[in-house]
Amino acid sequence: DLETVPTVLHLGCGLDTRVHRVDPGPGVRWFDVDYPDVIDLRRQIYPSRGGYETIGASVTDPSWLTQVAGDLPVLVVAEGLTMYLRKNEGEALFRRIVNRFPGGQFVFDGFSGRGIRMRRFNRAIRVAGATVSWGMDGCAELEAIDRRLRCVTATGAFDIDGYEKLPTGYRLLARVAKLFPALRRMAVFYRLEF
Repeated sequence: DLETVPTVLHLGCGLDTRVHRVDPGPGVRWFDVDYPDVIDLRRQIYPSRGGYETIGASVTDPSWLTQVAGDLPVLVVAEGLTMYLRKNEGEALFRRIVNRFPGGQFVFDGFSGRGIRMRRFNRAIRVAGATVSWGMDGCAELEAIDRRLRCVTATGAFDIDGYEKLPTGYRLLARVAKLFPALRRMAVFYRLEF
C-alpha cells in the first residue's frame, strides 16, 4: 500500500515501466536504481514525473543510498535481481537498507540453492550468458541477515495460478515441480518486513 509506504526503491529496475504503470500519488518518493548506462537510456525514453528520481549505480555500491532520505518507511522492489548478487553482497545490501529506514518491506524473487545449482537447465540464463550465485533456502535464512527482518510470505513460483498459460515446456516443468517439494521451491517470491 503506497499510502503507508511513501518511499519506493526499485532496485535493478532495468527498463521496467512500473513507476508509470503504478502512477504513485504525490506523497510517494520513487527511486529507480540500476547501472549508469541503463539509467541514461531510461532518461532518454521515459518521461520525467514529480516525486520520481533515477540513480545510476550498482545496487552493491553503498554510496548510492546516501541520495535517498531515510526518514520515512520504504518499499523495496527487487524483481530478477537477488540471484545475480553474491550472497555477501545481497546480505550487505539488505542490512544497509534496514539500517537506513525506520521500517518497511522488501518484495523480491529469489532462487533456492538448488535453483542456482540447476542454472544450466534455465534457458534464459544460458542464452544471456548470465552468472547467478545467491541461492536462498527459505525464510529463516533471510531473517538471519538482520534480527529486525520478518518473513511475511514465501510463495513458490509453481504455486501461483496461471501457469497453464505458459508454453508447453514450462507447463510440463510446472506439473513435475508440483510433485517434488525441492523443485517447487527453486524459485520463490518473498515479502519481508522490518
